[in-house]
Amino acid sequence: MEATTTEPRAVSVVILKGGVGKSTTSMNLARQLAERGTTLFADLDPNGHATNGLGFEAAYQDEVDLGDVILEGDATPHDLIRSTEHGFDLLPSSDTLEDVEKELAGAMQGSARIKSKIVDPLLGDEYEYVVFDCPAYPGMLNNNALVATGNVMIPIEPGSSAIGGYKRTMERLIEPAREYIDVDVLAVVPNKLGDRIDHRTEDRELLENLNTATYEVNPGQQLQEAVPDFARITGEEFDAIDAGEMAPPKPGIRHRSALSRSLQHSQPLQDYDPENDQIACYEELAEIVAAGGVER
Repeated sequence: MEATTTEPRAVSVVILKGGVGKSTTSMNLARQLAERGTTLFADLDPNGHATNGLGFEAAYQDEVDLGDVILEGDATPHDLIRSTEHGFDLLPSSDTLEDVEKELAGAMQGSARIKSKIVDPLLGDEYEYVVFDCPAYPGMLNNNALVATGNVMIPIEPGSSAIGGYKRTMERLIEPAREYIDVDVLAVVPNKLGDRIDHRTEDRELLENLNTATYEVNPGQQLQEAVPDFARITGEEFDAIDAGEMAPPKPGIRHRSALSRSLQHSQPLQDYDPENDQIACYEELAEIVAAGGVER
C-alpha cells in the first residue's frame, strides 16, 4: 500500500493505567503503519510485554540497553534496533529500563534525550513512522516519549475506572507537558469491547462518555472529535437504538481471543489471523496517524 502522506510522524501510545490494551494497540498500529511506510516500534515499557511477546527475549536481557544510547554510552540506536518478520523494526525494551529512567532524572535535558538521540536522527531519514509503547506510570520515559513525538493515542477499555484513567493521564501527563511543548491527542481508542450496547453495560457507558462528553481532549477540540469512526455513536443514534428504530452497531475494537493468542505466537494480529474483522480498526488508527488526527 502506498503512503497517503509524505510527512513523517511519531506517536506515543500511553495511558496511566495498566492492562487496558496499550501494548496490543501500539504493536498492531505499528504493523498497519508498516503497510504505509518504514516503521519503528519502540518499546519503552520496562515490563517488556511487547518485546517479549514478539519473541525478543534475548534482546530484552541484552547488556546493551537504551541507556547506552541516550545517556553516557557510545552505542547508537542501530546497536539496539532489531528487524522483525512483520514489516516494522523493533527498538526493544530491556530489564534495565527502570534504572535508565532513574538516571534520566539527573541528566542534563533528561526529558529530551530520546528525541535528540533516536527520533531526530531516524524519523524522516530511515523511518516514516515511529510508535512508542509507553509505561503505565508518569516518569522520565513518558516525558521523553511526549517530547520526542508530540502526538498521543490513548487506549481505554470498559470499566468503572475507564474515564478516570483517561482523566488521570490528561491531568498528570498531557497537561503538564503542554506547559512546555505542543502535545496533540490524535485519538482516544476504546478497545476490549464485548457487551451489547442496547443495554446498560460498561461498554455502553464507556461509548456514551466518549461520544457525548463536553470536556476537551485538545484545546478547542471536544473529546468525541477524537473518537475513531469505528467507535463513533452519536447521542441521536443511541436514542434511536433505545427506541428500536436502529439496529445496534458493533463498534470496535472488540474483544477477540485472537488478539491475545497472537502474542502467544509472537505475531501481530495481521500476521496471526489475516482475516480477523478487527484488523480494519487498526488500519483506521494508522490512517489517523498518517493524517495527523481523526478526519470525519
